[in-house]
Amino acid sequence: MISSLFNLANIYAALSKYTEAEPLYLRALAIQEKVPGKKHQDVAASLNNLATLYVHQGKYTEAEPLYLRSLEIFEKALGKEDLFVVASLNNLAILYVQHGKYIDAEILFLRALAIQEKALGKEHPDVAFSLNNLATLYVHQGKYTEAEPLYLRALAIQEKIPGNEYPYVVATSLNDLATLYVHQSKYTKAEPLYRRSLEIFEKALGKEDLFVAASLNNLAILYVQQGKYIDAEILFLRALAIQEKALGKEHPDVAFSLISLASIYKAQGKYTEAEPLWRRALAIMGKGPWKRAPGCGLQP
Repeated sequence: MISSLFNLANIYAALSKYTEAEPLYLRALAIQEKVPGKKHQDVAASLNNLATLYVHQGKYTEAEPLYLRSLEIFEKALGKEDLFVVASLNNLAILYVQHGKYIDAEILFLRALAIQEKALGKEHPDVAFSLNNLATLYVHQGKYTEAEPLYLRALAIQEKIPGNEYPYVVATSLNDLATLYVHQSKYTKAEPLYRRSLEIFEKALGKEDLFVAASLNNLAILYVQQGKYIDAEILFLRALAIQEKALGKEHPDVAFSLISLASIYKAQGKYTEAEPLWRRALAIMGKGPWKRAPGCGLQP
């Protein structure tokens, strides 16, 4: 019974059908709180699932107490240095980042990292994940010098994984590091990283994947900042074609690409080319509400 509820709820959540998923998670949680009881680790896992559902819906105030309760149960049931505790710490920290509570988030990320390094060793792939989280937090705060060595360490760990089963993880880390360099106006350092990230995504996921579109957009934005408008236009057009095929011509991510393309036409004084793109983008964005597709926001 419980497993069936969770399976169906997870399917709805994956399809972004949050209103259908929520009552199933709540029903499963109510059953678990009776048996095996409110202090059991299975209840903590269910609380985490429900909290994550609320995060996807932007219901952060509903999510926070659930994450806190989940963390408390895991700590009491498994000990404060268990890896399930790490997952709860990371989830709560990510929520705090979204709230702009960076100091609270940093404390949790650092604690999660320390547990992982002790339990798994400093070269474990999960340690790289936590390093990336902490580095991204520092980027949000403009602490670029603190972020860079963390990104570099995470990337070094990921590149050592034998036969890397998930090459897009390396590609994402390359993208993150490149974006850091863009924030610092270190364009010559950023470009080869963006190019390598794009190449990995293309080989791993195919040339029409949405992560490829995001990489194209990131590289194009770099070219715009360097005044390389022709190079940027080629990449924006390719990204737009991928998004229109994968998402449809009325999707908000298509609007973002239209705006990017219109902006470079405007920068070149090509107002007649820019105007219809702006109009189309505004028409799409006026149809909300909407959410961005996976893989479409590699660069903040």
